Amino acid sequence: MLDTTRRVATPEGIELTLRLAGPVPRALAWSVDFLLRVAVVLLVWMLAAYFGRAGWGLVLIAAFFVEWLLPAVFEARWGGQTPGKRLFGIAVLNDDGTPVRWPGALTRNLLRAADFLPLLYGVGLIAMLANRDFKRLGDLAAGTVVVYQSTATEPARKIPEAAPVPPPVSLDLEEQRAVLELAERSSGLTRERLEELAGLPTPLVGQLDGAHAAERLLGMANYLAGRQ
Repeated sequence: MLDTTRRVATPEGIELTLRLAGPVPRALAWSVDFLLRVAVVLLVWMLAAYFGRAGWGLVLIAAFFVEWLLPAVFEARWGGQTPGKRLFGIAVLNDDGTPVRWPGALTRNLLRAADFLPLLYGVGLIAMLANRDFKRLGDLAAGTVVVYQSTATEPARKIPEAAPVPPPVSLDLEEQRAVLELAERSSGLTRERLEELAGLPTPLVGQLDGAHAAERLLGMANYLAGRQ
């Protein structure tokens, strides 16, 4: 399958790795959803037969709802998943890794009409193969990506090894915990966010620039962790 990974930074500065779903699992998920939509419309059609000509109106309304609105309802209310996406373990997220909401879900599903052209999602397939995030036109307009559900996880916390540096001032227990926690989270933060946070405790890093301040704090964390 044509899959790849993408790294995104959350508003909190945490870096996530998303494994993007390619055309094959998305097509399989769409096939399951399509069969379910057909089943719903056929059920309404059988029930509407008892209402004569007026029943055709019910069939058309049901067909419109399940084709254009129901997938968006599922994605907005069901963690970015439709039944087919849940079956194959994929989900829709916003570009920044946050859960998709109603506006994005509605936009990407309404634009399936354009992606379907000229036949069987020809335009959508070309769009997916033309960009590294496998986005069809609906995803480009809505700012969404389709990923494997289990991959949007925060990296395991571990203090990176560095030359131990004793703190220049005495630290109480809470201050030691703050230094250790920053070091543990450093591998999951963007470099810019780490350097920004490292420059805040001036009694520890003085006037060092962000990169050197981060290196110094990591050294202090190693010292506090007993790696003297």
